[in-house]
Amino acid sequence: MKKVRRKVAVLDYGSGNLRSAERALTRVGADVTVTADPHAALEADGLVVPGVGAFAACMAGLRAVDGPRVIGRRLAGGRPVLGVCVGMQVLFERGVEHGHDAEGCGEWPGVVEQLQAPVLPHMGWNTVHVPQKTVLFDGLEDQRFYFVHSYGVRNFPLGSDGPPSPLAAPLVTWAEHGDRFVAGVENGALSATQFHPEKSGDAGAQLLTNWLHTL
Repeated sequence: MKKVRRKVAVLDYGSGNLRSAERALTRVGADVTVTADPHAALEADGLVVPGVGAFAACMAGLRAVDGPRVIGRRLAGGRPVLGVCVGMQVLFERGVEHGHDAEGCGEWPGVVEQLQAPVLPHMGWNTVHVPQKTVLFDGLEDQRFYFVHSYGVRNFPLGSDGPPSPLAAPLVTWAEHGDRFVAGVENGALSATQFHPEKSGDAGAQLLTNWLHTL
């Protein structure tokens, strides 16, 4: 029986390594479309939200293509979304950068702020601390991933090591550069990574494969 190729939309809102993401997803067997069309983003089996640059600028671009509504509608229907780098950051409540406090998509509580580290940006390969029962990082517990960022989420109140909740807690993957920050989140249909899977070689390809298997 022929395996069905999953249709993945990479959201084009003026930010992100679109072609790199497209190539990486195609490499692992996805049928990829780079699009700014909200309907196409809603209808795909999976949606990838990339992002590079400043939080506020990314949010402005995202709103221009109706991105927050598209993400919200997909999640309401249990349809997978993967945020990457600033595409992960904008899923949180707020981003504080260069003194500017910008509103995010609000899918998760938390503030994106400057990392407390002696050297910024955090650029290069780093290990991550993977939670139990992970799907996204299955088989990747000892791997390194490629990061390029100066901002991140340093406190996640709904994380797997946070306070008790009547709802299932998101699975949080942490990394360290100076202090601890969120490197990845798995929360039902919504997943995200602070690092760039498309720049992370075989480990990144395996992570994208794991995500495709959830579609």
